[in-house]
Amino acid sequence: MGLFSKVLLTVDFDRTITAPDSSIPERNLEAIRYFMAEDGAFTVNTGRSVPMFAPYLHAIPHNAPWLLYNGSAAYDEEKLSQLREIPLDRGAFFQALRRKFPELNIEEQGIEGHYTYWENPVFLEFYRQVGAAHRQMVLEENREPFLKVSLFGSPRAYCVADLFEATAEEEAYFSRAVDWLRETYGDKIEVFRAASRIIDIHAKGVSKIASARQLQKALGREILVCVGDAENDLPMLNGADYAFCPADGVVADRFPNVCPCGEGAVAQVIYEKIPEILGINP
Repeated sequence: MGLFSKVLLTVDFDRTITAPDSSIPERNLEAIRYFMAEDGAFTVNTGRSVPMFAPYLHAIPHNAPWLLYNGSAAYDEEKLSQLREIPLDRGAFFQALRRKFPELNIEEQGIEGHYTYWENPVFLEFYRQVGAAHRQMVLEENREPFLKVSLFGSPRAYCVADLFEATAEEEAYFSRAVDWLRETYGDKIEVFRAASRIIDIHAKGVSKIASARQLQKALGREILVCVGDAENDLPMLNGADYAFCPADGVVADRFPNVCPCGEGAVAQVIYEKIPEILGINP
């Protein structure tokens, strides 16, 4: 039995395992390999879809299924399981959103790609630049499972990091949208603020902690350790046995901190925090 055989470690992706520029610090990758060599179970628990996470599927060491779409699906060996679909009519829901909040860009994140249903050249160019499989399609033609909707502000630069910044007016607009969604559809959906100008929508009951606990049970691990930085990580962080946040995370004031994400936050959890939890000196 290795040092970490009791532990499942699940970590957020953007600005947790990655640096702000979306690169992955080599220190994190080295630490993950060491953690798994000592029988620790590791995976990423992210709001990203299969298309958005695809470039990293073979770049990050792991020995447990990826947890994607904020917990709406697990992904292992190119197969999806544990699908949790949004119980709303796509057309009626999107039309209501467009009427109430016309400045939001509505995107459905599917399995084969990401979809918009109304012409928006700026947004399509944004996704072309960041490399996501994205296209405009006719709403009635989409037959994919209804797993995740993301609402975005208009991009000012062609990088995902741009959506983590907002003016005071934009912050207020997105807060009003979150409040309206919860008041109108709260019995059927979960609403997460994934970034300053990103809102994620899932089926009721979906959360990163639910998927992490389900995986923990399947793997027979005694201890769940989680690392995250943003509001959509709160269920996972609040529900973990032990939770940590990069010092530059949005919710860093609520959890024990490790170093900023660009300096190897996940590595510090593996090299320092988990040994402290287990009372060992690796």
